[in-house]
Amino acid sequence: METSYIARTSGLKAKDYLGYAMVDAAGCLVFSLVTTLLQKFYTDIFHLSPLFIMLMFIAARVWDAINDPIMGRICDTVKPSRFGRYRQWFLYVAAPLAAASVLMFVKWPGIGEDGHALATCVYATVTYILFGMVYTVLQIPYGSLASVVTTDATERSKLSVYRSIGAALGSIPVLLIASFAYTKRLDAAGNVVIGENGKAITDMVYAPVIRGVILMALCSMVMLLAAFLLNRERVKTKPQPKEKGAAVKAVKLLFRSRAFIAISLTAMLLLAGQMFTQSFYTYLFDDYFHANWMNLASQACTYSPMLIMMFLLPKAARNIGKKEVCAVGVAAAAAANLILFFLRGMEPGKLLWVFLILCFVSGCGLTTVVMQLWAMATDAIDDIEVKTGSRDDGTAYSVFNFFRKLGQVLAAVCVNGALLGMHYRYEKGAVQTLENLRTMYDLATIIPAVLFALMALILFVYYPLSRKKVEELQVHKERNLKESYENKTIDI
Repeated sequence: METSYIARTSGLKAKDYLGYAMVDAAGCLVFSLVTTLLQKFYTDIFHLSPLFIMLMFIAARVWDAINDPIMGRICDTVKPSRFGRYRQWFLYVAAPLAAASVLMFVKWPGIGEDGHALATCVYATVTYILFGMVYTVLQIPYGSLASVVTTDATERSKLSVYRSIGAALGSIPVLLIASFAYTKRLDAAGNVVIGENGKAITDMVYAPVIRGVILMALCSMVMLLAAFLLNRERVKTKPQPKEKGAAVKAVKLLFRSRAFIAISLTAMLLLAGQMFTQSFYTYLFDDYFHANWMNLASQACTYSPMLIMMFLLPKAARNIGKKEVCAVGVAAAAAANLILFFLRGMEPGKLLWVFLILCFVSGCGLTTVVMQLWAMATDAIDDIEVKTGSRDDGTAYSVFNFFRKLGQVLAAVCVNGALLGMHYRYEKGAVQTLENLRTMYDLATIIPAVLFALMALILFVYYPLSRKKVEELQVHKERNLKESYENKTIDI
């Protein structure tokens, strides 16, 4: 009996899953510095205003609207090297990404000091945009890689799970910096400074931050080089012709796809919610709870459900459907955050453990989407190929990645808008008022509740690829693979 084309382009082993997960672990080692640490570093070490930070983040995303599609077309049209079409970029970007990550946190003489505000703003802007450009060189090829690693829907679902595990593991080390890079503020007489709520004021310290950043950047570089060796491309695609208007045509097809737009909006809101909580919680745990160890504890509550879900979710997605499982999960996450909002009248010391428990409930719900997001994105691209006969993975993932960066903008607007709304005092030696702190807690809980509720609505109502639809896609994909192989547009 003749082996199917899907079977010939699948058959992943443990090494394949490990190598694939390692890329996102390496990327998240440095990306987590941005999502968790950079915002508070900018206000507390560089002493930048929340308004400037928000505008800088928005300007960087405007540039990404140009930069990301360019990288996507490069991936689609450049001739593959002997290392393949996508995995070669892991080798090229490893050292530049490490360097760009460190530069964001280097405090040169004068930077962040009185009288050097303009220099600080320029330096922060240049290094942040540089990091974003280099990170794009990693993320777009990585997003496209799954389509040539395997064509089997079940294996792609497992790849998405492993990618999420890699991302979670890569996001943990920064929490050690966020938890321990603080010291109690002392007055001129050497006494501990006490805030209006009777708690000791703590300040972020530069030395442990920069040491941790350098270590994480070096580890990221080594892991990317290892991932380059471990990954393998089973489908060898031919470069797309460099035709005039081809990029515009490919993007138009993406925006006509209900599935692609729905999953892109979901990705945008997911990253916005994750980045908001990771960034804003550093303020909440430092200023409201006065318990910086909660940075590590809250993320443990958020990511620990993966230890259980990694075994249960692939089967649930196969039997129930990725869309169905994710929609219910994210609705539960929205409900948990809404409950936290209604508990805002509790005294912080009594609320602390309830907060962490509901973080765990929210983490269980979000894990369903986090682990299946990339498989659902690949399903959406398969759906476009089946309906139109066109497939431009690099362009598709550049647009998908841009939606995720819009999520960063949304997070920046939410974080810095919340800081402005609560009149956060970022000047050196500033102390927050009780009213400020109460507003901080309200915004820290209601904003994620709204973001996750919108995700649930999109998945329940707008995303069309139910379990039945995905099964039908597999049949069409087998036919398309056969035709592409016979027409010599792909090699196996």
